[in-house]
Amino acid sequence: MSMIDIKNVSKVFKQKTALYPLSLTAADGECIVLCGGNGAGKSTLLHIIAGISTPNDGTVRINQVDIKQNRMQYVSLIGYMPDEFFAQETLTVKEFLTFYGTFRKTSQSRVEDVIHLLGLAAKKDVMMKHLSKGMRQRLIFGQAWLANPSVLILDEPTNGLDPYWIDVFIGMLKKIKQSGTTIIFSTHMMDVAAEVADRVIFMENGRMIEAIQNDHSNPKQFMMELLGRYRQKEE
Repeated sequence: MSMIDIKNVSKVFKQKTALYPLSLTAADGECIVLCGGNGAGKSTLLHIIAGISTPNDGTVRINQVDIKQNRMQYVSLIGYMPDEFFAQETLTVKEFLTFYGTFRKTSQSRVEDVIHLLGLAAKKDVMMKHLSKGMRQRLIFGQAWLANPSVLILDEPTNGLDPYWIDVFIGMLKKIKQSGTTIIFSTHMMDVAAEVADRVIFMENGRMIEAIQNDHSNPKQFMMELLGRYRQKEE
């Protein structure tokens, strides 16, 4: 049984096709990474899976739950990290995660654990407006991960992270994947994709043009393969 099951999904904005009919499945504990240039359709696809955007055609199911038939149950299964996030700047780190934890019925101890794991314990009483880009990015990831969702959807999650935190983030994703959570995210960073992805999907002009399996035997070699293909597609 597939955790994510997408069939013939498409999206049109003002007579411009952003996503051509696309089908995709992902198993429990599988990590899929979307790659491609700006306008490739990555964010559009993630928005549809997250329930933010409604497809013109096709179906989307998470753990056999169709968003059109039971939206509340569907969204309870996912955690979503957007590329851009706008929040009340005067909320502290702890207040921000507690707010989202309330909606997901998450314990305060889980909120504290996530703050610690994100390296934000020393900043938990600091308002969001005083956080660096990297700290905000970690915090936004935290709200997506907070309730231990069945599916984690991340749009360019490494933006603003320094090399140390990119490495920590890769380790986190590996552990989350091992716990059985299905992960799908977009990135321009081929080293991150090579380390975490079980399957890398290249997109271009709203189409899925290639899917590459990763056997994890040689991440550096796989990264170079991805870089070569990425450059070919950008030329």
